[in-house]
Amino acid sequence: MNSVILTNLKTEYLYNPLGIDTPRPRLSWMIETKSRGFLQSAYQILVSSDRQQLVDASAIVWDSGKVNSEQSVFVSYDGPTLLSNERYYWKVRVWDRDDHPSGWSEISEWSMGLLRISDWKANWIGEVFKPVEGNREASFFRKSFTIEKPVRSATLFATAFGAIELSINGSRVGEDYFAPEWTDYQTRVHYRTYDVTGMLHEGSNAVGSIVGEGWYSGHIAWYGKNLYGEALRFMLQMAIRYEDGTEDTIVSDASWKESKGPILFSDFLMGESYDARLEHAGWNEAGFDDSAWRSPHVYGDFKGWITAQASPPIRVMEEKKPIAERKLASGAQLIDLGQNMVGWTRIELTGDRGSKVTLRYAEILDQDGSIYTDNLRTAKQTDTYILKGEGLESYEPKFTFHGFRYAEITAPADVKVTRVTGRVIHNAMKKTGKLVTSDAGVNQLFSNIYWTQRANFISVPTDCPQRDERMGWTGDAQIFSRTASYNMDVAGFFAKYMTDIVDAQRKTGAFTDTAPFLKGFSDWCTFVASAGWADAGVIIPWTMYSVYEDRRIVEDHYEAMAAWMDFLIKMNPSLLRTDTQYYGDWLSLNASTPMDLFATAYFAYCAKLMAAMSEAVGKKEQAASYAELFEQVRSRFNEAFVGTDGRIAGETQTGYAMALFMELLPEEGRSKAAAHLISDIEQRGWHITTGIHGIKYLLPVLCEAGYEEAAYRLLLQETYPSWLYSINNGATTIWERWDGWTEEKGFQTPGMNSFNHYALGAVGEWMFRYMGGIDKASGTPGYKHIQIRPFLNDRLASVDCEYESSYGTIRSRWSIEGGFAELQVTIPPNTKADIHIPFIDGEQVYESGVPLHGERIDRTDASMIDLGIIGQRRVVQVGSGEYHFRTRFNSIGTGQLEA
Repeated sequence: MNSVILTNLKTEYLYNPLGIDTPRPRLSWMIETKSRGFLQSAYQILVSSDRQQLVDASAIVWDSGKVNSEQSVFVSYDGPTLLSNERYYWKVRVWDRDDHPSGWSEISEWSMGLLRISDWKANWIGEVFKPVEGNREASFFRKSFTIEKPVRSATLFATAFGAIELSINGSRVGEDYFAPEWTDYQTRVHYRTYDVTGMLHEGSNAVGSIVGEGWYSGHIAWYGKNLYGEALRFMLQMAIRYEDGTEDTIVSDASWKESKGPILFSDFLMGESYDARLEHAGWNEAGFDDSAWRSPHVYGDFKGWITAQASPPIRVMEEKKPIAERKLASGAQLIDLGQNMVGWTRIELTGDRGSKVTLRYAEILDQDGSIYTDNLRTAKQTDTYILKGEGLESYEPKFTFHGFRYAEITAPADVKVTRVTGRVIHNAMKKTGKLVTSDAGVNQLFSNIYWTQRANFISVPTDCPQRDERMGWTGDAQIFSRTASYNMDVAGFFAKYMTDIVDAQRKTGAFTDTAPFLKGFSDWCTFVASAGWADAGVIIPWTMYSVYEDRRIVEDHYEAMAAWMDFLIKMNPSLLRTDTQYYGDWLSLNASTPMDLFATAYFAYCAKLMAAMSEAVGKKEQAASYAELFEQVRSRFNEAFVGTDGRIAGETQTGYAMALFMELLPEEGRSKAAAHLISDIEQRGWHITTGIHGIKYLLPVLCEAGYEEAAYRLLLQETYPSWLYSINNGATTIWERWDGWTEEKGFQTPGMNSFNHYALGAVGEWMFRYMGGIDKASGTPGYKHIQIRPFLNDRLASVDCEYESSYGTIRSRWSIEGGFAELQVTIPPNTKADIHIPFIDGEQVYESGVPLHGERIDRTDASMIDLGIIGQRRVVQVGSGEYHFRTRFNSIGTGQLEA
C-alpha cells in the first residue's frame, strides 16, 4: 500500500467541566489514495508523551494494537489516564481489505488543558474597581521575570472577565481576538491555551496583558452595559519546563503592575477610541520602568466553571483592499471595500500630534451616496484615533468589530491617510464547501450565503453583526445549521454553542430563544420556550450528529434534551402545542402560518429526532417512547390542521413545507398537500412567501415531490421577492428581510433591517444536497455512506459542487450540453456511495464508456453494485474513486443514455 498516505490527523475532544471526568480525546485521519474502492479494514494507533520516543517506539503511553475496524473518524483514546498540562504525540497506520498495511502517518500532537480547579495556581487580578459612567478605559498589566536555563517548553493559560490581548517580550501571543469568548459569565468562563516556548529566552523576560470590556461589561444588544459585572479582571498561568527537567510557574498575582493607556474606551457596539499620545513604549518588554504603575487588585475565586474553549478562536481570516474611494460633500473620505463583511479597517496615516481621525462604518449607502446608519439603531460603529505625530502611523482597534462594506474617514487637513485595509474576522473554521455554476446570479447567491456565515459566526451564531443586537438567536441558528456545516467545519463551533444553550436552560426544562441568555424586554416576549427557537436544543445536536457522526454531542446533552421534551409534554397535555408566545414563521410575506400549527409541527419533529438520537446512543426504551410520542403528536396534527382534501390550515407555503419535510402527513395525503403547495406558488407568480423557517424546507420538499422545476424557478426568480432581486440590487450578503430595500418603497423600517443576516440563506443546504447532489445516505450519520443525487435542470448549463467531509473530498459535477448530461463524481477512500443517475426505463447506463448491466458489474480496478431503479434514476453503489457518467437529458429530469 505504498500509494496510501494518511493526512489531516485531528485530535478532538469536548472539555468537560473542571473536576468531572478526564476528557477522552478522539482521533481522526483521512486516507489519500488513487486506488478505486479503497476500504480500511483495521488501524493501529501509537501515543507517546515524547516525540522522539514515538519515532523509535521506545516509550509508548498507548498502543491500540491492530484493531479490526473501518472507523477512521472519532476513534476514542483508550489508554491510561492522561495528565493535566501534558503534551502527547500520536501516529496511525491502517490496513486495506486485503490486509496490506500502510506506512505510518506523520506525527500529530495534542496538549491537555488544566483538568482540575486545583491545577490553577494563579489569582484573578484587575484594576482597583471604581464605578464609571459610560465606557471604561482598557487596563494594561505587566510582569517581569527571569529565566536562568534553557527552556524545553512553555505553555500559557489565560482567561478573563472582559477581553484580553496577551504579549511576551513585546510580541503578541497567538492570533486570536476577543478571548475568552462570550458565555454566561455567571455560570462559565472559557480559557485559552498557547504554546509560547519560542517567545522566551534566557535572561530577563516580560509578559503583558491588555483587558478591555468585551462581552462582560460592554454593550450587548439593546440591554446596555454591565450585564454580567463591571470589575474587569483576568487570570494567567504560564508553565515553564526546562531542559534539565525542572519547572517554574508564572502566575497573575499582586506582584504584577497595572496602568491605563491609549485605549480610552472599547466597546463591541459603540467602537473604540485610541489616543496614541498615551502609549507606553516598551511596556510589555523587559527593562521597562513600571515604578509609576499601580499594584493590581486581587479578586476572590470564581465559583462557576472554568473550561477550555472547544471552538476555534476568532482570528483575522482575510484582508480586503478598497475597490473605490471618493470624497463626500462633507469632506470625508468614503472607502468601498466591495464586500459586506465583519471586522474593521487598518489605516496607515501621517499628521500632526493631537489630530483626530474618525472612522464610521456602514453596510449600505443612502440615496445621496452617504453611509446609511439608521438601521444601526443605538450602535455607533465608530472608531477614533488621535495621532502622536511621529511620522507614519498605523491604527486598528483591539476590542471592537463592525459590520460594514463602507468606511467613512473624517480627518483634518494635516492628516493624510495613505492606506486602508479591511480586516475580515470570524471563528477560524476550515472552509469545507465550494459551489460554482454556469449562472452568475447563483454563484453570487452562494457567495452571499458564505460571507453572511463568516460575518455572523463570531463566538456564537449571531443574527446580525452591525446593529445593537448581535445575539445568539437559536431559531436562526437551527434553521441555518445544516447549510453552515456544508460551508465550514462547524463541529467545534456548535459544540461550544450547545453548551451555551444548555447553560441557559431554565429549571423547568425550557430552552431559551437566545444563548447566552438575556432576559426578555417586554410583556409579550420572555425569550423562553418559543417554538422553532427553543427547539434548537434538540435540532442542533441532531444536525451535528447527522453531519459529523458525533454521538458525544448527543450523549453530553441528552438529559437536557429529555428535560425539554418533558417540559413540552407537561405544558401541552393535549399534544397540541399552545403553551407559549411565538414568533412563528418570522418575516414571512403576505402569509400567516397558524401559530399552533407551526408549534405542534416542531413538537412532533423534536419527538422524531429524539427517537433517532436515543437509538443512536443505545437508549432503546426511550427511542420507542419518543417514536410513540411522534405518532401521537402527528395524529393530533392531522386531526387539528389537515383536511381530507390535503389542505393544511392557513394554506401557507410554510405550513405545507413543514408538514411534508417533517413527515407529518399520511402517505396518501402527501401528494395532495404538495399539489396545494405548488398551486399557491404558481398563484403568487412563482414567488416565495415563507419567512426564515419555511425557507429551509420549501425547495427540498418541492424536489422530493417531483416539482424540481418549480424549485429552480424559485431559485432563479429575479423579481421581488427573491434571492436574485437583492443580488441585482447590489447585495453581497443575505438580507434579513425580503423587502430590506425595494425599488417602490426604498428602505424598510430601520428598527429591524439588517443587510447581513443568514437565516434566508438556509437555501444553501438545498444547493448542496439537491442542486449539487451531495448528501449522506438516508439513515446513516456522517459521510461514511454517501448519497450523490443531483437534480439536473437545463436552466443551468453546469454545476460543480464540492464538500470536504471527515473522510475526504466529495465532488459532484454535472453539465448539460447538446441534449446530453454528464455527471462526474469523486468519492473519498474508506467510504461508499449510492449514485443516482437520471434514467429512462429500458435503457442502459454507461460509466466511462462501459455499460452497467446485471446485478453486479465487475471491473478490473473496482466493483459496482447495481441497486436498480429508484424513482426515475438508475442507482449504483460504488467505492472510492472517480466516476464519469453520460446520459441523454431532457428538461423533465429523465434521460436516455448515449450508446
